[in-house]
Amino acid sequence: MAELYLIRHAQASFGTSDYDRLSPLGCRQAGALGEYFRDCAIHFDAVYSGELERQRRTAKIVLGLQPDNVHHEIDQRLNEIEIDKVFEHLVPQLVETSSNLEYFVKEGKHSSKDYQKALEIVFKHWVTSDKDYPNLQSWAEYSGNVHRALAEIVANEGSGKTVGVFTSGGTIATVVAHVLGVTGNQVYNFYEPLMNCSVTRLLYSGEKMSLSSFNDHLFIQSLASKSGEGFLTYR
Repeated sequence: MAELYLIRHAQASFGTSDYDRLSPLGCRQAGALGEYFRDCAIHFDAVYSGELERQRRTAKIVLGLQPDNVHHEIDQRLNEIEIDKVFEHLVPQLVETSSNLEYFVKEGKHSSKDYQKALEIVFKHWVTSDKDYPNLQSWAEYSGNVHRALAEIVANEGSGKTVGVFTSGGTIATVVAHVLGVTGNQVYNFYEPLMNCSVTRLLYSGEKMSLSSFNDHLFIQSLASKSGEGFLTYR
């Protein structure tokens, strides 16, 4: 039986001009995750990530605490959903039927809570829509790419391996929904609760894959409790 760890990136720089970089707190979260893997003797045979800076930087910090050098493969199919483009294409039409959406989008530029409300409305429409939008990746294309990337990782690494995948919330939610065999319109239920630097563990043997744990962040919660600082973040 092999293990595959899906790791959400540490806190990025929400509300700034460059979201795609770790915040100072995010760097500390990634360091705590690296220490957790080290102390639990979880040693990766291989690591994959998307090409986004927040994903690659989280992986780099964690790998710096591994006992041996680990090959880090970049695969753009592990990038996050292009949510900015989804908003750009869908919000103008959805504000006509959702009276609160315009407010949530406006306030969401500075409020994580309001952004999450806007995200839920837009994401659920994108997943269930059968309309094609020029220059916007469809849910079917995005989720298909994620599934193929995961299948290739499993095939390439084979049995008995411990593999880390550093990615983002949308990608992890898509994988979990696929493993559990639930429909696309339920993916958001796995997307919303994912914490920064949380760990989701899959077990696989051949083509068979099962979910062992989801959104584990107890190591960060323990650190927060000991230090009295707010280490737990969603965005």
